[in-house]
Amino acid sequence: MLGYTLPYYNWLSPADNRIYRRYYCEGCHQLKQGFGLTSTLTVNYDMTFNTILLNSIAGDVLDFEGTHRRLCFLDKPKADSDLLRDMAAYTMILVKWELRDDDTDNPSVKSKIASTALSKAIRKAVDMFPEYDRMVGEGFANLHELELQGCKDAVLMGRTFGEGLIGPLRDIAGDCASDDLDNVFRQLSTVVYLMDAIDDLDEDFKEGTYNPLLPEKGYKNSSDYRLKNVYSLTSMLNGEIGSLQESYSKIRPQLRTAQGICDNIVYMGIPDSAKKVMMGSSTARTSVQNVMSNRKQRMSDGT
Repeated sequence: MLGYTLPYYNWLSPADNRIYRRYYCEGCHQLKQGFGLTSTLTVNYDMTFNTILLNSIAGDVLDFEGTHRRLCFLDKPKADSDLLRDMAAYTMILVKWELRDDDTDNPSVKSKIASTALSKAIRKAVDMFPEYDRMVGEGFANLHELELQGCKDAVLMGRTFGEGLIGPLRDIAGDCASDDLDNVFRQLSTVVYLMDAIDDLDEDFKEGTYNPLLPEKGYKNSSDYRLKNVYSLTSMLNGEIGSLQESYSKIRPQLRTAQGICDNIVYMGIPDSAKKVMMGSSTARTSVQNVMSNRKQRMSDGT
């Protein structure tokens, strides 16, 4: 998944830009160190933000050196941090279930190639954290059950998706876990789910895969749909983004570092992603297949 939880670079200070790059690259280093070179293809914006937020609250490693090598993915981790190592493992577990979900919805050669390439890394992560694997698997099962029921409540779908991701993040947060922090991750997952659903309208219609936003009949294309439903879609997105921002404001005083980059992402980056989705200009669709095929584009966007 490339992700929608990225900074708004036009309003990002040079210092905060360095912090973000440091975390993004460190996610890559931790994946390579723990799960092999192929696993670095799964580093993404959403998990980078989750890691920044968790580490800023837990304070596992408040400062660490950035990478300076041109081929940075070959570098070693700069941070000696259990939290960052655990987040790398959690990333691979999410990848497992995303690939399985892709295979259930629409089996493809690209999905099978990705599964094969990442199988060793995924097995290692699952062996390390079987409880995380169980919790995420139950979350995806609950989401799939709603799909089978034909649920058309996209917000409910998003919150169900988010609920399945909270358990591992709460465990990684340790003593710093809280209901308020849970709410941030729940709302963030909901917003990401909604943007992804809008982004994937044409693809899901063409392939006949489930999307809670697709109408029973009369669908032409995503541009026509967004135009006809601009009020309801923007109202839905803005409402959930507002709830995310409200939840974030409650945990913000706990941040020990990186307040600037977290503020930028929550108050400017995510709304900007929503705007791009509504304009049909987003390139951040959250599928593992896109992660593996669009890494070059992602790196050219500023990270």
